[in-house]
Order: sequence, then C-alpha cells, then structure tokens
Amino acid sequence: MKIPLLLSLIAGVSTVIGSILIFFKYKKINRLIVISLSFSLAIMTLISVLDLLPDSSIKLINNYGVGYGLLLIILTFLLGYLSIEKINNRIKTNNNSSLYKIGVLSMISLMLHNFPEGIAVFMGAYTNIHLGLKLCLAIMLHNIPEGIAISIPLYYSGVGKKKTCLYTLLSGLSEPVGALLAYILLKNFINDIFLAFVLIFVAGLMISLSLNDILREVKNYRDNKHMIIGFFLATVLFIISMKII
Repeated sequence: MKIPLLLSLIAGVSTVIGSILIFFKYKKINRLIVISLSFSLAIMTLISVLDLLPDSSIKLINNYGVGYGLLLIILTFLLGYLSIEKINNRIKTNNNSSLYKIGVLSMISLMLHNFPEGIAVFMGAYTNIHLGLKLCLAIMLHNIPEGIAISIPLYYSGVGKKKTCLYTLLSGLSEPVGALLAYILLKNFINDIFLAFVLIFVAGLMISLSLNDILREVKNYRDNKHMIIGFFLATVLFIISMKII
C-alpha cells in the first residue's frame, strides 16, 4: 500500500518541476518540452505494448478462452482508449479567456487528466513494483510539460512564483488522491483477473494519450532533432529497465 501510494505522489508532485522551469530561458524550455514529451510518448507506448497488454491479455485468455478473452481484451482496451478522448473533449479551454483564467482552467483540466494516471501508477505498482516504477517514471516525464502548461499563463498573468507553484502542485496532487481512492474503493475486488482488466484499460488510456495528445503537441514544435533524442532516451532506458528492474 505505502510504496504504490508513494510512487503516485512522486509522479504527481513532479508537475511542480515544470513550474520551476518556466523561470529559465525560453529556448531551453522549448527543447526540454520536446524531449520530455517525446520521451513520455515513447516510454508510455513501450510500457503499454510490451508490459501491460501481453501479460494481462494472457491472463484473460487463460481464464475465459481465446474467443471470449480476445473480445474482452478489445472492449476493455477501447473503453480506456475512448475514455481519455471523452475527458479531453469536455475540458477544452476558451482561447479568448484571460491568461489567469486559462491557467486556472488548465489546472482544473489537468487535475481531471491526472486522476486516472494516479490510479494507473498505483494499480501498476500494486500488481508489480517494477512495473509501478516504470509507470511512475513515464508519468513524471509527462507531468513536467503539463506543469509548464499550467504555470506559464498563471505566472505571466502576475500571480507570482509561489502561487504559480502552488496551483501546479494542486494539479499534481490529484494523482495520489486517485491512487488512494482506487485502494479504498477497489481493494476488496483486487485479484489477478480484475488487475488484468484494469491494466488493459490503462494501456488503452495511455496509448490514446500518447498518440492523440502528446504526439500532436510534439509536432507543433517542429523540432525533429530533440524529438528523436527523446525517443532514443526512452528506448534505451526501457531496455535497461527490462534488464535491471
């Protein structure tokens, strides 16, 4: 219980790093955003495809048979994939709003966005601590540019450094809150089959987030060099983690 919750807390608090980074030069932030987003995209996809889906799919197929098992896998994956799109469609901000309003709405939006990420880290670590560490690392890197997205409009609206960091922290804390609620509400139902469903759902959520949100954002920067660096670092780290963790 303690370690999965701690990993969710670490992943959430990493959002504040993005808040701190906005005080550096703009070019450095752009490069860091591209590398961080590309790293997150690659490692979340690798975790989903090579860690979450294979083991969980085998458990469902062994329990329900090939035909029914495959159907459950596809439906559960699609549910996760489409749920993140549903959330994103409901929390878009108005570009005509003031900087302060955009910052606050971004914070609220990302709180909702971070909530299932906290569940993902917690459930991953609850199943396998090594998997939880990988998920924590992936989401940490994903949360840094999220922190930047919240902090830039808030800081340049005149909120100040302390309040900017505080608002960003509130967004990140939704991850351990999600993890805690997952434990309180779901602990009596947790078994191998239940976790298989949850992790396939999480895989769908993470792949949807990677391909529909992160990839689109990375392309906006038109920085292929640092995008490739992010992909390369993620691949190397994933291979190393598979050997060591």
